[in-house]
Amino acid sequence: MKTIITGGAGFIGSHLGARLLDQGHEVVAIDNFHLGRRENIAALLPRPGFTFFELDLLDLERTKQLFVETRPDLVYHLAANSDIAAGTSDRGLDLRLNLTTTLHTLESLVACGARRLFFASTSAVFGDNETRLHELSAPLQPISHYGASKLAAEAYISTYCHHHGLDAWVLRFPNVVGEHATHGILFDFIRKLRATPGELVVLGDGMQAKNYLYVSDLLQAIELQLAAGGRGLSVYHAGNHDVALVRDVAAAVVRVFGTPQTRIRYTGGERGWPGDVPRFDYDTSKLRRLGFAEHWNSLQAIEHALRRIREVGF
Repeated sequence: MKTIITGGAGFIGSHLGARLLDQGHEVVAIDNFHLGRRENIAALLPRPGFTFFELDLLDLERTKQLFVETRPDLVYHLAANSDIAAGTSDRGLDLRLNLTTTLHTLESLVACGARRLFFASTSAVFGDNETRLHELSAPLQPISHYGASKLAAEAYISTYCHHHGLDAWVLRFPNVVGEHATHGILFDFIRKLRATPGELVVLGDGMQAKNYLYVSDLLQAIELQLAAGGRGLSVYHAGNHDVALVRDVAAAVVRVFGTPQTRIRYTGGERGWPGDVPRFDYDTSKLRRLGFAEHWNSLQAIEHALRRIREVGF
């Protein structure tokens, strides 16, 4: 199968590309290096079946041209701004990099006659609420520009399925951890420790309860969702069966990358930043009925990711 991965040099995109190549698929990776890194795909570039294009999805005509020339069987749309804090300071960032890039991907799919799309969405589409988050029955009230743009992108995908006969699989991610990370809690904590080894500053009170999934478990979820098939729009949640406290994550990072003298300082308050959702209850039963079972719980996923980052570099 010929596939396109947008955001192919990013954290998850580079892992997905390796997995697809291992399975014998042809992979065309696209990235503009907003968050992606060349070193993430260095091992993929020599492999048969892998092609990389440096391309900005905001350039609609070039994107259409590449899709028409490639004629993919399936597009994995992972390209996005996933830095929620950056989207708060630049209020147009998520509109451009999450919503407009999705619209351009959809237009390019229509232009080349392709009909199958996988979209990486997020639990942030729900915002801050106390209800259990089911795929189609939870409140959709995002509190970050990131969540709002991803929700709007889901809506556009739904309309393109209706008007253009696309089949789309939307998977709402939790916090994903692993090597090649370009953002997220481990990336931020390790970067802070390298700047100030004696102190790790943690935003909030550390009692935020987050769902963490190791990247290989996420890839399993993607495969199961696509294998389930379906016509039109299919929406699933991927996540772990439990949560880990941010203060426990901070302690694990200090154990691996800190020193015996490193202290952890909390800034206070239940939120780390505007738009931060301190806790949520994700229902993953729909995905589990397809056979999904994670290999690591949330804290184990953190610890395994830290070991891998230490082994392969940051």
